[in-house]
Amino acid sequence: MRVSISREDLDRIRHLAAAGEGEICGLLLGTEGRIEAIRPAANIAPDPARHFELDPALLLAAHREARGGGPRIVGHYHSHPGGVAVPSATDAACARPDGSLWLIVAGSAARLWIAGPGERGQVRFAEAALDIL
Repeated sequence: MRVSISREDLDRIRHLAAAGEGEICGLLLGTEGRIEAIRPAANIAPDPARHFELDPALLLAAHREARGGGPRIVGHYHSHPGGVAVPSATDAACARPDGSLWLIVAGSAARLWIAGPGERGQVRFAEAALDIL
């Protein structure tokens, strides 16, 4: 699968990650095959240096907007400070095999993953091609 994102949105995510303390996170909005916007979220995880949890108020508001005809949530992004742009064991434990996009940034690297079904109901991440426009 190929998914496009604007250079501006990707640069904004990278900037937020570089400026943030701990993992940063946010929503990816768009359509199948295209990330049209990002929405930064507060990381409310108890240990934001090692994990992320999206602010539920922002998530609920985005779902309400989508139901009302606004942009659809296609996934989310987060950073791995000091790590690699590959889903971690914690990511796999928290993910659902629902086809959502996981954009992970680590330093200047950005890689896109799709959370799909694996064996015994677990998540299997498949890398998707990220086209930067």
